[in-house]
Amino acid sequence: MKAKIHPKYYTNCKVTCACGNTFTTGSVLPEIKVDICSACHPFFT
Repeated sequence: MKAKIHPKYYTNCKVTCACGNTFTTGSVLPEIKVDICSACHPFFT
């Protein structure tokens, strides 16, 4: 892999849903805010 062209990878990215549910995942962003998650989407309930 070439040096200095890849974005930083955050292993503990905090994902926050509008319903208040939070979980962690890996991402190139340190924090993600979403409108729908598996806790509040009608398909999963």
